[in-house]
Amino acid sequence: MDKKIFDMRADGASIIGIAPLEILDSRGNPTLQVTVRLLSGATGVAAVPAGASTGKHEAAESRDGDKKRYGGKGLQEACEKIKGEVSDLLLGQNAADQGRIDKLLIELDGSDNKQTLGANTILAVSLAVAHAAADHYAIPLYRYLGGVGASILPVPMMNIINGGAHADNDLDIQEFMIMPVGFNKFSEALRAGAEIFHSLKTILKKKSLSTNVGDEGGFAPNLSSADEALTLMGEAVTAAGYKPGGDIFYALDCASTEFFKDGVYHLPGIKKKMTASQLTDYLAKLCDEFPIISIEDGMAEDDIDGWDILTKKLGKKIQLVGDDLFVTNPTRLQMGIDKNLANALLVKVNQIGSLSETLTAVAMAHRHHYRAVMSHRSGETEDTTIADLAVATNCGQIKTGAPSRGERTAKYNRLLVIENQLGREAIYAGKTILRK
Repeated sequence: MDKKIFDMRADGASIIGIAPLEILDSRGNPTLQVTVRLLSGATGVAAVPAGASTGKHEAAESRDGDKKRYGGKGLQEACEKIKGEVSDLLLGQNAADQGRIDKLLIELDGSDNKQTLGANTILAVSLAVAHAAADHYAIPLYRYLGGVGASILPVPMMNIINGGAHADNDLDIQEFMIMPVGFNKFSEALRAGAEIFHSLKTILKKKSLSTNVGDEGGFAPNLSSADEALTLMGEAVTAAGYKPGGDIFYALDCASTEFFKDGVYHLPGIKKKMTASQLTDYLAKLCDEFPIISIEDGMAEDDIDGWDILTKKLGKKIQLVGDDLFVTNPTRLQMGIDKNLANALLVKVNQIGSLSETLTAVAMAHRHHYRAVMSHRSGETEDTTIADLAVATNCGQIKTGAPSRGERTAKYNRLLVIENQLGREAIYAGKTILRK
């Protein structure tokens, strides 16, 4: 073992090994898994996700580009960088100093959007280091990152009907979600969500509609309008024995950037083109007709005027979540805060590419009274880090798909474990979501 490891940091949290591995995500594309070993014998493992509908302001991914291997999506170069220059930089560093680790990685990359190493490369190492440090101190990751105050179990935003880039149907809106808020425990809310999911499957079968699922585990029936999808959801909620607008509320992810072109929103499913003002009126009408309490990416990532219109009309009534608008980037979020755009931040660790920057973005959102929603990506792994992050940051909401597909249920099952560990300390965020 290199003597510098002992010279630089004598305590057991010193990093002595960083091992990358190219694995597959839930769509069958390569992604990175990294294992970090410490002098104490502690280890940390993390795998990173990838998105389908990605915003142009997201940090850059590393991909090999060799079309003969995984269609150019391989990660052999990223693995070599981790074995080489990243390991050279971090061996001997204290894993408990997350801020320094991430700062060193960002400085090594040296670019504005992490294109040198790749955000996926940096993030895999960053998260694995955090897991290793938590293991070193023999405490769960949520407690290591969040301290004794980490006790809020998030409301699941369950994507049970898929459209847009996540499905092969005519739905313009990408995600139709249920939010089980009217419960006292996370486990009760999760059960309700699962029962509604199965109720919806039964209804779809009776209507001879497809029960195949999309990337995030939700059904992708051949529907053409949001009204149809939301009506079906209401039938499923009622059939499962719950009350729409009481126990269960709805959320949408419009992913509007996907259908914004030349200053106009093109909605082929309903055969309409809309200005930002018209789209705002359309979304407001849906909110009047259905118990919708959250809309994500109601406007395109760079349609600042559109976001202003939307926020002024609906910002005091419902949650307006910025995903492509903010891309978990503190600089983008500050822009939104300054311009009074949206009122909530979607948190995707791979959009920004390091744990420290993610935590900074969440803290900034909370400081300015913006809500935060921890989120998966459409290309996921069995890694459950975001479940711990949701509790560590007390953000109160998590998007991790339908209660189906193992890479989605892994996060829900981790939250069940956390709730069990916390016991009487556990607080379910449910009814607080309805507070304006």
